[in-house]
Amino acid sequence: MKIFLAILGGISLALGILGIFVPLLPTTPFLLLTAALWVRASPKLYGRLIDHPVLGRYIRDFREKRAIPLRVKITSVSLLWATIGYCIFAVADGRLWLQILLAAVAAGVTWHILSYATLRREG
Repeated sequence: MKIFLAILGGISLALGILGIFVPLLPTTPFLLLTAALWVRASPKLYGRLIDHPVLGRYIRDFREKRAIPLRVKITSVSLLWATIGYCIFAVADGRLWLQILLAAVAAGVTWHILSYATLRREG
């Protein structure tokens, strides 16, 4: 069972890392899932994830403060709307129902991101 959890954690980690670059793929939930799976599968893997200089901060910030840094919010929402905007006007051109659906998804994801507190870094 521990091997299965470790493999699922690896898949979740890959999706979380991909989510850094793909606007609609959430990073933090996948990293939190990875942490939850790896804490049960391997304390060594969990420790390496939490101590990672970039990925560990996502988990610690969200777990401890339930907040997202302002820079991450701005980047996420900007990339989201740039990507969805392109899809609305170039890919789904002429299909009003799809354009409305994409705009609604983008609005929902934007609301979700902005609903979290903004993390303020101390000096």
